[in-house]
Formats: sequence, structure tokens, C-alpha cells
Amino acid sequence: MTAHPSKTRSDSTATLAATLIAWQRQHGRHGLPWVGSRDPYRVWLSEIMLQQTQVSTVLGYYARFLARFPDVATLAQAHQDDVLALWSGLGYYSRARNLHRCAQVVMLQHGGRFPASSAALADLPGIGRSTAAAIAAFCFGERCAILDGNVKRVLTRALGFGDDLAETRHERALWLRAEALLPEQGIEAYTQGLMDLGASLCSRRRPACDACPLAGQCVALAEGRPEAYPVKTRKLKRGRRAHLLLWLDDADRVWLVQRPQTGVWAGLWSLPEFDGEDALWALATHWPGDGRMLPTVQHALTHFDWALQPCHWPLPGAMSAASRDAVESALPIGRWVARTDALALGLPAPIRRLLEAGAPA
Repeated sequence: MTAHPSKTRSDSTATLAATLIAWQRQHGRHGLPWVGSRDPYRVWLSEIMLQQTQVSTVLGYYARFLARFPDVATLAQAHQDDVLALWSGLGYYSRARNLHRCAQVVMLQHGGRFPASSAALADLPGIGRSTAAAIAAFCFGERCAILDGNVKRVLTRALGFGDDLAETRHERALWLRAEALLPEQGIEAYTQGLMDLGASLCSRRRPACDACPLAGQCVALAEGRPEAYPVKTRKLKRGRRAHLLLWLDDADRVWLVQRPQTGVWAGLWSLPEFDGEDALWALATHWPGDGRMLPTVQHALTHFDWALQPCHWPLPGAMSAASRDAVESALPIGRWVARTDALALGLPAPIRRLLEAGAPA
């Protein structure tokens, strides 16, 4: 007798979930500081930090961030500069700005408590559907599906879901499949298992299929082409930009400007930026000292590659007050900062590396 189709699908779903739960409980990443926590603040912080960032990088930032901002109230009261300073080097700084805004909204609109449902969590700044579901599942036991990049890879391979995720309708279809797979019990272990599997064995390239708990039911493995999933054909067109950075030294001080609150490196402190040498020389024609071009720094951002040409310009020690005023009046609005103090600010990664290395002899 042929099995009823709905029963076959139900059995398959239950088997996948049960297998994943058992694997996570035995082989999952139990040593991570946020795993097993039911504190929404800590789970939320880890989820935001882990977006587009490897676990090994996040660990140190996570510990330092919690030491400085141990709860949502402390974070909400902080100055944005302090938040960005602790985030400096993690990249994707909009995450830090949204983190700060979200903490303030939780305090002002929710009495300092994170909402207990994924739907309400998803309305908070910087919390998308998948992150909201993770917080709701881990902290409140809600049966809801997550679908971050790692989980998409696991599910599309296991299910043989070959539709193009660049199309919204196919993304919605995968969400429905993910929701259909949810177990009745053990949602925390199931959700963590999906994350753990995607972050370890089910890697983007050369997945360790021989050790995967889902190998016996993985459609992509049966087809012999796991790396063909997920399918997403739309490619981001990368642009290129080139700018000159003025590294102006006055003894142990450097002139820094705060970038606008929107755009690249929003809110961070940086070196003044110019479109090229001509723009700088138009301001610096009569400055004392001499500028020296340093090797170009190549910096890759999400949408474009950025060539940054630092010009190091040490001002002479014996300068008159009038000469110093003339230099400062020509500069973009900013302030002098001692180099050691500058390194405690929120700086873009390439600027931090420059200042940490110091000017070449």
C-alpha cells in the first residue's frame, strides 16, 4: 500500500527535526557564552554581532561589550560615540547604531523589557524577521522559524529547494517550508542546531557531508551537488571609489572629523577626506611643513571597493598661533585628539590600523 502523501511529509519533517535536535544536544556549540541563555539582551546582542561576522571575531567584542554595557538600560543611556568605539573593527556600523536605538526604544516604549513575541520584536530597530524569531525561540520558547544565511544553506540543501532566492516569491516559499519543519517540542535545540550545522559542517564550500546528521535525507547530497544550493542568481554590482585622507599631525595629536550620521562609516571619527590631491593642495598651499603620500589602502565594503590614499602631514613644532589658526580654519570641522585618545574612539578599521602603526619614518 502506498503511504498517504501528507503522512509521508509529516514523518519526514519529524525525522529531520528529531535528528537535528539530537545532534545539537550532543555535538552543538555549547561552549559559546550566549548559547543556553534566556536573557533577551544577551541573545539579541549575540545575534546582531554575528550578522556577517565570524564567531571567533565576535567572542572578544561580546565580552567587552557586556562588561561596559551589562544590560539594556546601560546601553540606552550610553553616548553613541561610546557604543561605536566598542564596535570599532566589527564593521557594518549600522548594526551598532541600530543596537543603540533599539535599546532606547525598549526602555521608552517597553519599560526596559524586550517583547516576548517574534512579531513585536521584529518591529524594533535593526531586528529583522529571522533575528526576532531567534530571540523569541531561545528566550520565550516560541515556535517560529529562522532563516539567516547559514540556515538557508542547510534547508535548501536538505530539501533540495532549487528555486532562485533572488526572487521574493521563492524566499517566501522557503519561509513556509521552514515553518512546516518546526518541531512541537525542543524548539531551542532545533533552532540552535540549524545555526550550528550551518556554521560548521554545512559550509558554503566543501561541506563535510560524511559527518552531517542530515546526510541520509539530504536531497542535495543525493544529487551529488550540495554546493549548488542555495540558488541566488542576482549578483551585486560592485563599484569603485578613490579618496585622499589627510593625516595631519601636531606633535602627538591628530585632526579628526566626525562623519555624518548617514552614509558610509556614519557617526565614526575619521581623517578628513578629499576627492584627490588637487582638492587638498587648494587648502594647504601655504601650510607649514610638508605632506607625504603613503601607500594606498585598499578597503572592501559591501557595495564597493575603496582606494584610500593617506597623506601624512606633520606640522612643525615651532608654529605661531596665527599659523596654527590658519591651518585649522581651512580644515573640515573637527578637533585635535591625542593619538592614544583617538584609538579609544569609534574609528573605521583602516583608520585605526594607520594610527596604531604610527607614521613611517
